[in-house]
Amino acid sequence: MSGQTTVTPGPAPHRAKAPADRLDGAVHVVTGEPGCGRTWFLERAARSFADGPVVRVRADPACPAVPGSGLRTLLRALGDATGRAPAGGSGQALLGMLSAGSRPLLVCVDDAHLWDPLSRTALGDAARHLRRTTTAARLLLTVPGHRPPAPEFAGLPVTRVDPLTPPEAAALLDEVTGGAVDGGVRDDIVDAAEGVPALLLALVRRLSPAQVRGDRPPPRPLPGAEVLADVAGGCLDGLTPGHRDLLLTVAAAARDDEDTAVDRGLALRAMAHLGQDSAVPLPDLLATADDEVRFHSELLRRTVYAGAPEERRRAVHLALAGELAEGDPRALLHRAWAGVVRGRELETVAGDLPSRRLRCAAYARAAELSDDGPQRAERYTAAAGQALLGGRSHQALRLLDAARTGAAPAVVRGRAALLRGTTVLHDGPVDEAQASLLHATTLLAARSPADAGTAALAACDAAWAAGDPAGCLAALERCGRIEGHDAQDGFRADYRLGLRALLEARFEEAAARLRRVARHDDSESCGDPEDILRAAAAALMLGDLAGARRAGARALAAARTLDTVAAVPRAREYLAYAELRAGRHALARTHAEEGLRAAHRAGQRNTAAHQHAVLALAASIEGETELVAGHVAAALGTARRHGLAQAATLAEWAAARADLGRGRPQEAADRLGPLVRPGARRGHFALWMLAVPCYVEAAVSAGQPEGARSVVEEFARWALFGADPQAPAQLLRCRALLAPPDRADALYGQAVDLHDTADGDFERARTELLHGKWLRRRRRLREARDRLGAALVGFERCGARAWAEQTRDELRANGAEVSGPRTAGSADLSGLTPQQLRIARRVAEGATNREVALTLSVSTRTVDYHLRKVFATLGVRSRLELARLVERAEKTGAHP
Repeated sequence: MSGQTTVTPGPAPHRAKAPADRLDGAVHVVTGEPGCGRTWFLERAARSFADGPVVRVRADPACPAVPGSGLRTLLRALGDATGRAPAGGSGQALLGMLSAGSRPLLVCVDDAHLWDPLSRTALGDAARHLRRTTTAARLLLTVPGHRPPAPEFAGLPVTRVDPLTPPEAAALLDEVTGGAVDGGVRDDIVDAAEGVPALLLALVRRLSPAQVRGDRPPPRPLPGAEVLADVAGGCLDGLTPGHRDLLLTVAAAARDDEDTAVDRGLALRAMAHLGQDSAVPLPDLLATADDEVRFHSELLRRTVYAGAPEERRRAVHLALAGELAEGDPRALLHRAWAGVVRGRELETVAGDLPSRRLRCAAYARAAELSDDGPQRAERYTAAAGQALLGGRSHQALRLLDAARTGAAPAVVRGRAALLRGTTVLHDGPVDEAQASLLHATTLLAARSPADAGTAALAACDAAWAAGDPAGCLAALERCGRIEGHDAQDGFRADYRLGLRALLEARFEEAAARLRRVARHDDSESCGDPEDILRAAAAALMLGDLAGARRAGARALAAARTLDTVAAVPRAREYLAYAELRAGRHALARTHAEEGLRAAHRAGQRNTAAHQHAVLALAASIEGETELVAGHVAAALGTARRHGLAQAATLAEWAAARADLGRGRPQEAADRLGPLVRPGARRGHFALWMLAVPCYVEAAVSAGQPEGARSVVEEFARWALFGADPQAPAQLLRCRALLAPPDRADALYGQAVDLHDTADGDFERARTELLHGKWLRRRRRLREARDRLGAALVGFERCGARAWAEQTRDELRANGAEVSGPRTAGSADLSGLTPQQLRIARRVAEGATNREVALTLSVSTRTVDYHLRKVFATLGVRSRLELARLVERAEKTGAHP
């Protein structure tokens, strides 16, 4: 009976949108390192091409390269697909076949580099001709990314199939195992595969069902040399002994370093040290630039190193150590890998190594060389700290697990608990993180007050993420009881006491202390990214958005300078929040997209959830409904698993704001009501107030103003603190929505005036839109036109397309001629008036007449009247027929 897991066949890279869907142009050379899915790319392209015949051919490496054999194979396949016989077997015949006919044609040539030179030349010439002419044919070629492309294909557009992101890799594992894979095992495999889908699938196939479920540990190392060689295929076949030694030397020199470029002179000197000819020409598996050499493919670098005999690896490391400059700490690390250095010697130089990864490797190797249990635990803990700062969360947890194998003093166990809690805070259930951090506080309080204070503040961060104000206060109280922790540190004391005052609603004291914290980042001596991020957080709490942007940018710069990769996603998160609050949604989106990529690279799923929430909020402004839904689902998926109340609140708010932008106030009110009203389902204690203006607008538009009145008064108390520059104007807008007619006009006017004191086109335009609607209902058409016109300019300036379309509809209903796009329409709808068109669209979406009336601020009788006119004009007899007609109009994209 086999101990391997049966893997359900499926597509290789599991991507939300495949690169094949985004190709433009007639010709593309598709490349990527071994195992990344070039063949899958062509299969996806072929499946999605529905405009005409598809021709797929693949070179067979087992067949001899007979001149012209590949070309003849392609010509036969073209003839079978098109029904036209090729005129001979030359390159001109291929050009004729590709250029003839007006029907679209897709030609996919897999592994084109394996064809004979004559066939490659004909194919390259045909590709260049297709690029210069207008033709219905499209040509996709695949070539490997682990060596330079064949010269016959030089100059053609290149599309690279990149490795999977961690979420894509995890999704692929879940798909092929039917969701049976244990979470820890999934993380192990995703980390080991480094985005190569073929390697990921090979790893899971090696596991027994018990190992997949997490009942038994997986084999180590993961992956081994055999699996790597199997995925690499024959890419390393045919190498001379000299080439093998040179490749091993480059692979060993780049071991455990994020910078895989190696000094060429060092590699060649080490070759001479090994007794090899240093003049050996470089194999094409290596790329050279600026006197440096590196592998084209990281997978092949790993394969070369893992597959070499242990004795040869030791010899290479000793050769490299002997050729490094005297005093270079890397020499000692290479000697340690060769097994000729004691752990104590290596530990003394570990902190001097040039990168976090190398420092981590040095501490880990020192731990492996240690016979003393407590010393081994301390060194593994130090290695975990470097891994965490370097953005390797999963590796940090594995090292902390290794640290448990030796009895350690309380201070080491406390630091390990601090590291574990910090790791889980950004990539796991936050209640688990809080427990670990509080445990660290207890272990460290007497022996390392500074570390204990760091743990207590991090426990407060965990409680904040969970939406637990009592937990925040308890952690801050424990922080204050740590003797000597912040007595000499005014910055930390101000942060702790200011945050406590804010949570206890002592706003004046909170503002004074947090203001000092926010200004602290201007000091030249403030270089710790963590401290700068706390300054950014304080600025956000105060509504000092310019200060938050400055602090976020400084934290980002400090993180890069200090090689503190773990801080980069969170610096982007604070920058995104600051821009979002300031109304600069496009810039917030840019920071969040960069932050999302950085969070995935650093293994910070919780931080990624926050970035998804920001992206959902930005997309809700821009009216991208599908994008909002995707980001909301991603944010809530992690938030609900890990207890992230903060990210969940932002995501729910984004979904509701998208509903409001699409003219669906009832759906928005239903979603926002539990989020802002008192009760167990209320959103995060520091964020639900931000959603109140949206809720009031939705509730009033849906004809349910009663539920909004109480939250407006709570919003008013919060607005006094000044944490949101837009809040005073938003408060007046909310009061105007709920006010009787004799007071509403003045309140709207005051709100618009207040918007002038705060930056942000979007919020001002929303107030102007609501005021314009109010004026139009009272037949004050000229004033309504002015307000609506100003709102349209504001929405267009900040890219709020859905809201701009709402405003255009209001202007048309007001009798104005408005240029610009409409969200739907076709010639079939061209006979409708603007008001009838709006009603038709709402009814087609499934709204009742009463819901349409509430959305458009008209009476139900008015909707009935216009709907009868719509039915008569369009010749439909039911709401279902109307929905089908509008759906067809949406697909055609024509304008009435």
